[in-house]
Amino acid sequence: MFLFERDTWQEVYDSLSKNKLRSALTMVGVWWGILLLIGLLGSAKGLENSFNRLFGDFATNSVFVWAQSTSKPFKGFQEGRQVQLKISDAKKIEENVEGIEFVVPRNQSSALVVRNFLSGNFGVNGDYPLLDQVQKKKMIRGRFINQTDIDENRKVVVISEEIYKQIFEKDEEMIGEYIQLNGMNFKVIGMFETGKANMGPTSDIHIPFTTFQQIYNMGENIGWMMITGKPEYDISQIEADSKLILRNLNKVHPEDNRAFGSFNLGKEFAKITGFLTGMQFLTWFVGIATLIAGVFAIGNILLITVKERTKEIGVRRALGATPYEIKRQIVVEAVSITLVAGLLGIISGGWILIALDSAFGQGAEAVIVNASVSIAVVFIALIILVVLGTLIGLIPAFKATSIKPIEALREE
Repeated sequence: MFLFERDTWQEVYDSLSKNKLRSALTMVGVWWGILLLIGLLGSAKGLENSFNRLFGDFATNSVFVWAQSTSKPFKGFQEGRQVQLKISDAKKIEENVEGIEFVVPRNQSSALVVRNFLSGNFGVNGDYPLLDQVQKKKMIRGRFINQTDIDENRKVVVISEEIYKQIFEKDEEMIGEYIQLNGMNFKVIGMFETGKANMGPTSDIHIPFTTFQQIYNMGENIGWMMITGKPEYDISQIEADSKLILRNLNKVHPEDNRAFGSFNLGKEFAKITGFLTGMQFLTWFVGIATLIAGVFAIGNILLITVKERTKEIGVRRALGATPYEIKRQIVVEAVSITLVAGLLGIISGGWILIALDSAFGQGAEAVIVNASVSIAVVFIALIILVVLGTLIGLIPAFKATSIKPIEALREE
């Protein structure tokens, strides 16, 4: 085959080596384009990985809702009334709002935590086992709260790794040990890794929701609720519907927007994922535009080369070379220059991503995590290079064959 013939590549080498500086400068545009593409795509992927690691334990299609004070009088109640959420409110939302997957009532307070001579003040959360489904805890030892703990109002506690470091000795076993919360003994049943993203109040300690109700005399009151929607439903609509039900249940004016506060995690998550998608699109656009500019530079240089080789082309035509063979040789030269520059750009881009990962991708607070591009992206980039190189090579190829042999031989 033509591509496997030694003479073909010898001719490509001779053509490129006649003016090494010009050949090198010709490759710079393509090299820079592919380097930019790989570098930016890898960086965007690193940011996405960092974001996913930060929020990976959360059901992101969620909204947090809590009660505040009213801003409008309604049905005999004065402005400024403090609204109190109830467990029944959470049940009504779960039963009546379309698209709900989970509603998790939660409570929180603070407590003096004591063990032997070590102590500290930490946040204590009263929770259901369901919390572990919407805000997954990475358990290091033991387990999370289960339904039996809820049913029997057990005095058991799940602590964070940070608390363990403060009230236990290094490498000391904590499962089955007792700690005091405001003077009451609780048995430690698990320890979880401290989360990198902490939505809502701090979660240092978790105890059964029913136990929290008893020791803090909460009755049916709850501090806030986490509402998670099914993936196919709009979390903003779920938020609006949930607040409407809460206004009706708590006799709040329909236009009172202050009575219930909320934080829509799903909406914020969508903004960031939209930004990442836009960044990837912009990266492809800038990278391919730079590649096209680089490939056009190759086409222009090849036109100059063809002009310089006019007499050589005339001799080849006179010796029997067909226009197809001339075109084929010039297209091969164009694709070769493009591919070599592209491969160098891919290698350089890989080195840059390794450097970025070393500089910014280490530790818990890493900004860019595992900056990389997939093999599929590399192949797509190479295919684009081959296609562009072939198309741009056709311009000087047709130019070369448009000159008649006798005129080419007269060229000085």
